[in-house]
Amino acid sequence: MTDLLLTNEGAIRLAIFLGILIAMAVWEVAAPRRRIEIPRVIRWTNNLGVVVIDTILVRLTFPIVAVGLALLAQENGWGLFNIVQAPGWVAVVVSVVVLDFVIYLQHVLFHAVPALWRLHRMHHADQAFDVTTGLRFHPIEILLSMLIKLAAVLALGPPAVAVLIFEVLLNATAMFNHSNIRLPEGVDRVLRLFVVTPDMHRVHHSVIQRETDSNYGFNLPWWDRLLGTYIAQPEKGHEGMTIGFEQFRRVREQWLDKMLTQPFRGPASGPDPRDRKDAEDAQ
Repeated sequence: MTDLLLTNEGAIRLAIFLGILIAMAVWEVAAPRRRIEIPRVIRWTNNLGVVVIDTILVRLTFPIVAVGLALLAQENGWGLFNIVQAPGWVAVVVSVVVLDFVIYLQHVLFHAVPALWRLHRMHHADQAFDVTTGLRFHPIEILLSMLIKLAAVLALGPPAVAVLIFEVLLNATAMFNHSNIRLPEGVDRVLRLFVVTPDMHRVHHSVIQRETDSNYGFNLPWWDRLLGTYIAQPEKGHEGMTIGFEQFRRVREQWLDKMLTQPFRGPASGPDPRDRKDAEDAQ
C-alpha cells in the first residue's frame, strides 16, 4: 500500500489539490465570511498564475523533491530516523509534527528578516483573503522554502510516507485556512484546538503590525500558543478588519507582473511614499 502511494505521489497530490480548491471555492460562494471587493477574475487568474510559475520553477530547479529525498535518505542511512530505530508509526507521527514545526519557524523567519520579508510580503499584499491567497507565494520564496524543507528531510530522515502525508496536509490546510468561509463560532472554537482555522489565520493577514506578527501556523495551531504568537481575534473584528499590506494597495498591484516585482520595489516595510502623497492630496 505504501509503495502504491509513493508511486502515485504526483497524481494523489494533484487530485487532493484540485478537490480542496474546488470545495473551498464552492463553500466561499455559498457561505462567505467577508465581502470581497476586487473581482474574482482578476485575483484568481493572477494568483493561480503564480502557482503555475512556482511549480515549473521547482521542477526545473530541483532534480529531487522532498518525498524522493526521503527515499534516497532511507537507502543511504541518512538522517535521524535512519540511524535511530523507532516503530514505524512513531516515526511517521513525529516526522509530520517536526516538519510542521519547521514550517512554523520558517514562517517566523520570513517575517523577521527584512530581505526575506520583501519576498513574503507578496503573500500579504493580497487585498482579499480566500482560497487562492493560500497559494500565492513569490517564486523565490518557494525555492528557498524548498531548500529548507529538503534540509529538514535530510536531517530528520523521515519515512517517505510521512513526508507525503505532511506535504498533502500542508497544501490542503493552507487552502482551507485561507478560505473566505463562515464557520459557526462554536465549531471554530473547537476546531482551532487541532488545526489552524480561517478565522485564526485571517488575523495574520491584518494590516495591523501586531496582528500580522501572530498566528504563523499553517497546519497545527499549537506552536503559536506554546511560543506566545497567538491572537484569538482581530482587534476590529473579522468583518471590520483591513486585509493586506500598507504598500501595493492599488488594484493594478494584483496583476502577475506587479506581484513578481514587489520584492524589489518600495521600502521593506511601511507605506509606499506614493500612497502617502495620494492621501495628502486627497485631504
